[in-house]
Amino acid sequence: MKTARSGYTRTSIALGVSAARLAAIDEPRRTAIGWLSRHQATPLLVRDIQLNDWPLNAYPITYTLLDMSSKPVPADRPASPTLRSPESVYRELKRRILNNDYAPGTQVLEQTIANDLGLSRTPVREALVRLQHDGLVEVVPRHGIRVLPILRADMQEIYEVLASLEPTATELLARQNPSRERMMPLIEACDDMERALDVDNLEAWATADEKFHFALVNLCGNRRLAALVMTVWDQAHRARIFTLKLRPKPIESTREHRDVVDAILAGDAEKARNLYRAHRERAASALLTIIEQYGLVRL
Repeated sequence: MKTARSGYTRTSIALGVSAARLAAIDEPRRTAIGWLSRHQATPLLVRDIQLNDWPLNAYPITYTLLDMSSKPVPADRPASPTLRSPESVYRELKRRILNNDYAPGTQVLEQTIANDLGLSRTPVREALVRLQHDGLVEVVPRHGIRVLPILRADMQEIYEVLASLEPTATELLARQNPSRERMMPLIEACDDMERALDVDNLEAWATADEKFHFALVNLCGNRRLAALVMTVWDQAHRARIFTLKLRPKPIESTREHRDVVDAILAGDAEKARNLYRAHRERAASALLTIIEQYGLVRL
């Protein structure tokens, strides 16, 4: 897929492609993939965006490259009507980071981002400060931002936090004896996960899984707990997406979600809490094992 950006064309390339697929990629992109496969510890600098490369056959990951062969587009494009408020700028940049439009290790100039969005630097700077507070970027004076990678140690800490907070949210919700109507966001998320598995759509499953966890902490009634969970969940988002297709088909995970819902509906707070903690600890173990197995130093 190609999209014009700041005078260039952004091209997403999935690494780990077969020889047959590689032959079908046009020359500029084939050259870029070959470069990445040969220079495994060297950052690839394209204009002012830095992409740290990974082993070619380690796992499927999308790299964002800038192809200069296309006709430039004006840098001073008008701002999108949806990006008028500081909050909307923050959400848009956060979306790009979580979706790996700005890959881990990427460095982007503040002015480049402002030009891309058709905005002045002031709302962009405010958004970047918030993203730094979220632990997603590092603001580098006179050099814009660097998108922070997730290390294995980071994932260990994140799952330790989630294994503490999310079971508490589950217990709080169960103690309220919620009606089936109030629990519908969780029930529907379980339904969506099961439908996604039926058609082997892991991306749809991941979306439903995220919907489940967000609904759970929002329903528990503790806003501060929910805010803490959201923050660390966002920090781990890229690692979950990177490893999604390396993990076994999440049949057991889907069943565990349904069991938690049933325990909450039954008003069994202790059982719900214990089920959720076991689910979270098993998920953490599986993800950390994959990180070690594939030698993923950072995500």
